Amino acid sequence: MSFKRNLIITAISLLATNNAFADAGKAYVTSQDGGVTMIDLNTMETTGAIDVKGDGPRGLGLTDDGKFLIVATRENGSVSVIDTATNEVVKQIPVGKNPEFVRVRGNLAFVSYEPSAKGGPPPAPGAEPAKADDNADDDKGPKELARIGIIDLKKGKKIREITGGPETEGIEFSKDGKQLIITNEADNTVTVHSLKTGKLIKRIETKQYGDRPRGIKVSPDGKTYITTLEYGNKFMVMDKKFNVLRTVDTGLAPYGVSYDKNGEHIFVATNKSKMLEVYDAKTYEKIKEIPTGNRCWHFSFTPDDKQIIVACGKSDAIVVIDAETLEPTKQIEVKQLPWGLVTYPKAMGSLDTKLK
Repeated sequence: MSFKRNLIITAISLLATNNAFADAGKAYVTSQDGGVTMIDLNTMETTGAIDVKGDGPRGLGLTDDGKFLIVATRENGSVSVIDTATNEVVKQIPVGKNPEFVRVRGNLAFVSYEPSAKGGPPPAPGAEPAKADDNADDDKGPKELARIGIIDLKKGKKIREITGGPETEGIEFSKDGKQLIITNEADNTVTVHSLKTGKLIKRIETKQYGDRPRGIKVSPDGKTYITTLEYGNKFMVMDKKFNVLRTVDTGLAPYGVSYDKNGEHIFVATNKSKMLEVYDAKTYEKIKEIPTGNRCWHFSFTPDDKQIIVACGKSDAIVVIDAETLEPTKQIEVKQLPWGLVTYPKAMGSLDTKLK
């Protein structure tokens, strides 16, 4: 056998070995009554917890290089910046009252906070508390609007903010990075803002389609947006100019939503139906209902796109689903009301997106 052929065979063998032992990455999970739990995606086992130095952690996001994890801590009105090499909080940055949702883009973290929030979700439409709120608003004027605090992670401080609607819930970026799209659950709107100036560009009323918009996701090609309507039991489809194209019926109380990396399927977490639902992204036909657990709001693919992990708060569990067979394969115990999760390397999910 020639020397050259031996080199080729050795190279192929090494490549196969490296692929077989490639690191599958790590997931970070926030728990509302705890901190952050880490999951080794190679073994699908927990590897430890991070003290976020604050109460009520919900939203979280990672910098593109994975060096820092940003976690919103609701009770102290700040975000904790965590060094992922040491798992220690290196800085806490004040944001505003009731910070919840986090998205990280470049050196900026976008964090929703709600000055008028009383704690807990808005009441269901037509319920007595909702009627009382409506009457109160008539007497005292509109609720104070939520904000999106923009944090410069290099400077370590909030540099400006964008005004949303009452009870801002979801945050998404346009494909070109010029616009910020947010869902405002308390007044049933989706608002589109200039990322550069914060100026309101468009306001989409969802009331006629369904109440309480929550999850929001842009397709990988940037041509469509999906937002879940929790009290409408639907998701709403918009084109790239934010014209409403249609709605699609879902199970009960849809929240987290995402496309897969190729934009071929749409995944929707239906809280009260206890399902992760899968739809064809072209025909909007429902393909599969995957059983999950109690109060499953957010989910993510693994970085290799082979599995899906779903945070089920009231089951104290992360449900693992095979992304090819669309069948559950495992439950990982994570206590204290798991809320959201992201992975590194970054992957498609209801709280993050895969890097190109």
